[in-house]
Order: sequence, then structure tokens, then C-alpha cells
Amino acid sequence: MGYLADPKRREPERVLEGARSVIVCALNYNTEHSYSNEAAAAEGSGEARGWISRYAWGRDYHEVLWERLNAFAGALSERVPEPHQFRAYADTGPVAERLFAKYAGLGWLGKNTLLLNEKMGSWFFLGVIFTTLELTPSLAREEMPPADLCGNCRQCLDACPTGAFVEPYVMDARRCISYLTIELRDSVPEEFREAMGSNVYGCDICQDVCPYNRDAPVTNIPDFEPRRFSANESLFEPRLEWLAGMSEGEFREKFRGSAMKRTKWRGLVRNACIALGNARLERGSAEQLRIVELLGKLAESSENAIAESARWALWRIQ
Repeated sequence: MGYLADPKRREPERVLEGARSVIVCALNYNTEHSYSNEAAAAEGSGEARGWISRYAWGRDYHEVLWERLNAFAGALSERVPEPHQFRAYADTGPVAERLFAKYAGLGWLGKNTLLLNEKMGSWFFLGVIFTTLELTPSLAREEMPPADLCGNCRQCLDACPTGAFVEPYVMDARRCISYLTIELRDSVPEEFREAMGSNVYGCDICQDVCPYNRDAPVTNIPDFEPRRFSANESLFEPRLEWLAGMSEGEFREKFRGSAMKRTKWRGLVRNACIALGNARLERGSAEQLRIVELLGKLAESSENAIAESARWALWRIQ
């Protein structure tokens, strides 16, 4: 991911000329729905279903967070008469949010490389506001950032199905299911397909098993509730047959204003094919016969990543 090499990530003063302070904000997105490991344990509905990462269930978090950051910055401007400038980022620019958050006192960087907070867990978005104002730091110079409370725990490391964690605190993004299902534009390497399981957009496993998320607070922000399209279709455990059979036009319509635009139509269908190849379909059932027919059509797609994934899935389920 080339954007991670942007020098502004290492030189914050290049983000906003004259910047003196960084305000770090956390926004809880943990809705009151089961985790992916809980959903997997409860399988048996008779339909093959996929998993979409929790953060992408509702309205695009970039927009939600961006609006709140700018509203906050605007309110600050009303209270501070001193002339100043500000620039907000909601995961929208070359900013090392986790490091700023750590040294603002919001938590520590866990073994899964995410920011962890003892009370909030890790179900929150981070946004930052650069400003030319000289603000009092939340941590005094002599204070240390929050201590690392991961201890001897290895649950996130051991639970990762693709072995993305090279060692504690170090992740090889090329093996991460979130990278494979969202950022990767080509075919998913065959060595990772079975390990991807039912994940069709992102992955929550290393957060789902984290002890600090067991009692994480729940948000009441409606924007983060799973998007629902009908009585039978929503982004919480969506039917794989529905996703794999979606046209490009349907994708654009249904995912307007959603973070899932990032994977593009071909990426979502590719991922759904792989998840279907991992599904426990009852041989000879009406669902299995329909899916075999659908995958047969997708195997002829002009999109190579879709066609190749569909052929792999057919080999797995026939």
C-alpha cells in the first residue's frame, strides 16, 4: 500500500504549515450485534452467509467522523478568538493516527497492532485535527503514555487464520484478510483462500477474541447499525448467494455512501465466490444446485479474478 510511504506520515508539520497541536478523537462504532466468532459458532441457518467487518455495516465512517471532527473544530473556533487554522482527517490522509492517539493518552498499541483502551477495547475510529493553536497537552511532558496491558496474552496472534502476525506487534499486511478482501485488486493467492473462511469484506477476528473487547461499550449512533435492504437482506451476515449474484449496477446503488465501495464490485464478487467455496453446503440441496449454477456463470466472467475464484469454488463444493 504505497500511500503508507507518504513522508507526511513522518513529518506532521508538512500536513498543516504552522501546526502546533494535534487533537485526537475516538468514536465508538460497536453496535449491539454478535461478533464474527460467535456468529460462526451459531452456524446452521441452512443458508451460506458471509461476514462483513463491523466498521462497514452502516454509513461510511469517513463521512460520519469527518462531519463530527469539523463540527468540533468549528465549535472550538467559536470559543477561541485567537486567529488560527485547522485541518481534520478522518482516515482520509497521510496521518499516523494510532501514534498520535497513544501519545495523547488514549491507549497502547496492542499485539494485533491496533490501539487498545482498557475500558473501550478497540471498537473505535480515530480522527485527528491539526491546528495552529498552542493547546495544553493531555499528557504532561514527564508523563508516559498508557502502559501496555497485553501481558502474556496471545489470543489475537493465535486466532489469525492466515498467520498475518509475524510476531507480537508486527503484522504482514499482505497476509491480512482485510488487505486480501479490500486492497488487493488481483486474484487472492490460493494459499489464503480456505483460511479466509466466510469473510467477504475485512476481518474482525483479532478484535473479536481480544479480552478488552468482551465488555466494550455499545454505541447508540444509528449510522453504524447494519444497513438493511429488505426483510431478508442486510450487511449483518449477508447471504453469499445474494452477494455473488449482484450486478455491478446493483453494487453501485446498494453501496452508495458505504465504506464497502473501497473493494469495488469485482472485489466483492470475487470474495463472495471464495466464501462460497468455503461454505458447508448440503450436497444436492436446492441452495447448492443454485450456487453451482451461479458459480458456473461467474466462471465465464471477463473479470479474471472473479472467473478464477468461481472455478476454485466450484472445485471445492461439487
